[in-house]
Amino acid sequence: MTDAYVVARDEASGRSLSWRTFPGARRTGWLRERQGTPARETAPLLSTPMPHFSTALLSHRTTRRVETQMDDDGPVPAIPAEPPSFADAAARHVPVFLNRVLELLAPALRLPGAVFVDATLGMAGHAEAVLTAHPQARLVGIDRDNDALALATARLAAFAGRTTLVHAVYDQLPEVLGRLGLVTVDAVLFDLGVSSLQLDESARGFSYAHDAPLDMRMDRSTGRTAADVVNDYPGKELARVLRHYGDERFASRIADAIVRERQRRPLASTARLAELVREAIPAAARRTGGHPAKRTFQALRIEVNAELAALERAIPAAVDAIGVGGRVVVLSYQSLEDRLVKRAFAAGAASTSPSGLPVELPGHAPQLRLLTRGAEQPGLAEIAANPRAASAKLRAVERLRAAA
Repeated sequence: MTDAYVVARDEASGRSLSWRTFPGARRTGWLRERQGTPARETAPLLSTPMPHFSTALLSHRTTRRVETQMDDDGPVPAIPAEPPSFADAAARHVPVFLNRVLELLAPALRLPGAVFVDATLGMAGHAEAVLTAHPQARLVGIDRDNDALALATARLAAFAGRTTLVHAVYDQLPEVLGRLGLVTVDAVLFDLGVSSLQLDESARGFSYAHDAPLDMRMDRSTGRTAADVVNDYPGKELARVLRHYGDERFASRIADAIVRERQRRPLASTARLAELVREAIPAAARRTGGHPAKRTFQALRIEVNAELAALERAIPAAVDAIGVGGRVVVLSYQSLEDRLVKRAFAAGAASTSPSGLPVELPGHAPQLRLLTRGAEQPGLAEIAANPRAASAKLRAVERLRAAA
């Protein structure tokens, strides 16, 4: 079997948008073999194209070199000769709540052939630990970030025979599993929010600590940028985004400052945006609560990537995907995410029988069991070792029965 690469192209313009490595055909063989279908039919399942994109599979053995192509913005890099190293991902990412995640997932992954879905694969820290702890488990890793997928591919090379990595957003979970022929899975993990990879690469525009283009897209091959939002949204809509997604008290003042600035020249850099936000916030309010721009940057990131809308669809989809005894674990990093997860889990853990009945009606018993008492938070030792874990909250559920 051979390794394969995916080349994404915009159907409308024909521009080459990304060149990234993906797992080889042999890495998906277990999916078809599990259903009695020869593994040679699995090559089309190597990736899930985003809407309006097509994928071309190129064999590493037959295509040893691809010439640099040109588009309107300059050269498009050829497929790299070597994938990123394992050390790149391992050194840059410390998984949050790692031991607790392993503990919660273990009962669902004890049987041979158990399928674990990491719906936010990132740099594969959690996925690597799960595959190591469960030598007979299989991984379906989903991420919208091509750079993360390339790093994860390198990190998980030792487990290539039982991994399938897919370029998709986590709310596309039903479509991904459908393409892979999986009716149910055994465990699903979500590690939400912006990743270490995205924060640390200043050119991505997620951080106010470095000057960079206002991008903030988790998938740089598609969608609007933060620059599009701040330059094109009406002032009132911009204020709503900052208030709703960033809990920003001075949303209207910040939005007014942005509108005034863009009338002079378009906003294009993170440094200028951070400066505008700082100037718009009263001096007394700037003395506490961290960097003045942190809420604005969070709000824009959520808006650009439609994070909450995707999460609202993804959590019920994950619950529907697991079989009886299956588990869903979610790590969230801000209150809006946690609130959505809490409500979805609480709804599944409640009886739907009318109140006051002496017995549970058939088909109305809770579908889920809560595995955490409220949201668990990391201890001081973990926060000291990994400061980015400080805002993390963990919730988990187990499926008790099939849907009626």
